[in-house]
Amino acid sequence: MIEPHAPAPPRSPAPWSAPGGPDGPARLPVRPGTGRFLVLAGAFVCAACGLVYELELVALASYLMGDSVTQASVVLSVMVFAMGIGSLAAKRLRRLAAAGFGAVEATLALVGGCSAMALYAVFAWTGGWGGMWANGPRCMLVAFSLAIGLLIGAEVPLLMELIQRIRRQDAGGAVADLFAADYVGALVGGLAFPFLLLPFLGQLTGALLTGAVNAVVGGALVLGLFRRDLTRRAWWLLLIGNGLVLAVLASAAVLVDDFERAARQAMYGEDVRVALQTGVKEVVLAGGTDGRPLDIYFDGRLRVSGRDELRFHEALVHPAMTGPHARVLILGGGDGLAVREVLRHSGVDRVDVVELDAEVVRLARTDPALSALNEHAFGDPRVRVTTADAFGWLRGANPATYDVVVSDLPDPGITASTKLYSQEFYGLARRVLAPGGRLVVHAGPVAAGPRVYWTVEATVRAAGLRTAPYGTGNRRTGSAAGPRHTPAERSRAPRDWGFVLAARTDPRPRLDPDGPRPSVLTEASLAAGERATRRTRIGGLPASTLVHPRY
Repeated sequence: MIEPHAPAPPRSPAPWSAPGGPDGPARLPVRPGTGRFLVLAGAFVCAACGLVYELELVALASYLMGDSVTQASVVLSVMVFAMGIGSLAAKRLRRLAAAGFGAVEATLALVGGCSAMALYAVFAWTGGWGGMWANGPRCMLVAFSLAIGLLIGAEVPLLMELIQRIRRQDAGGAVADLFAADYVGALVGGLAFPFLLLPFLGQLTGALLTGAVNAVVGGALVLGLFRRDLTRRAWWLLLIGNGLVLAVLASAAVLVDDFERAARQAMYGEDVRVALQTGVKEVVLAGGTDGRPLDIYFDGRLRVSGRDELRFHEALVHPAMTGPHARVLILGGGDGLAVREVLRHSGVDRVDVVELDAEVVRLARTDPALSALNEHAFGDPRVRVTTADAFGWLRGANPATYDVVVSDLPDPGITASTKLYSQEFYGLARRVLAPGGRLVVHAGPVAAGPRVYWTVEATVRAAGLRTAPYGTGNRRTGSAAGPRHTPAERSRAPRDWGFVLAARTDPRPRLDPDGPRPSVLTEASLAAGERATRRTRIGGLPASTLVHPRY
């Protein structure tokens, strides 16, 4: 309920207010016009910081827990709900507007600035506990969203009271001025996060710096501009509180690199060799030296394990290479391992690789362990690499160009991959197939996710292709779903891969009798994988499209 603004009845001054009462005009050290401008500038900065906290939680949760749509929905809905509760709660602080705003901003700076580090720590050190704590990181995400939302919601009523204390004006005009500063600040924060903070500072340091800015601006506004509205005790408590917050944030910033290394070791093991944020995703290489197998993680998920990558890449590539294969297109595959298997076949004239992340290709060329694993595939003159989004690249590709198209993309259950498993995407892939050409799709696990797998198969059929489903069986090796916290956990995780071979005519998964002999894959294992996959069939599933994703 919106209350009309009216002078409060006479009452005794609050213990946090300076003598003279909280209802009269604020006694400012500057002219009222300047003071009003400074309050609106403070609202601008605080709004920018608040949106950075929000985006940082969404980004980190999507990276750590996957499914960015779900995580964004949880963060945004909880935070908006909490902002409403915080606004109502702030009504009780209006008589203490200056002290209340100072306390809110100091708390928000501490909670928001440390939220990324705390969430990362919970995920790294407790994410493998299971049991009652299986959803611990998600609970922490909701808790931080709720706390930050409550504090952000309390800002506007308190700022409104401070503006009216400087110079009374009609409520509509005051709301318009304050919301204008708030929304423009949110725009600046929303643009600063992806273009400045994330690429140059990273999630942890960026959040800590945002918290420091929040504390400095909020503290300066109250302790400087409204210092005459505070009792001596309140002024000193706010000064000490803001100093402690800044000390905590500064200490965390100094230790952030050591913290990040320790957290990575907790998640990936102690033999992490490379960890970098590419602008597209986080890439971690672990092992690959002294006889240890190489593990490659993308955004916290085990993408390639040297223990069993041959099973995956041989099953992905070799059945599709049975038939004409002079011109081959690989969508994804920046690690070079699918390229390696393609180049084993004689008669290959050209291999085009379309990979979104140029840094992954650079590592595949230069990292000693990864380049040895892919047998220096990108050094072959027949291989050409294009850095582009596969969907957009296919839209501009010449039709009927390729004998084989290999879709070596992340699992369809990951939100960022959804459009690359859509009917529209497979329609574009069908258009670039030459007469008699084949398309092979990595469609995710069969036994662990049959509904997702058969949705991919139905989507490929909806694009006008005939399909032959097959898989590698449900052996227990590494995990594609997310990071495991010890090598033993990774070895116990179920891992099966499902594929869909497609063509304009009925395809059949088999090995080229004149082709190279795979190291692991055989005709018998391929036939067994096909039979086992067909037994899991779920019929009647609708196709996934861009406007109606089904994964």
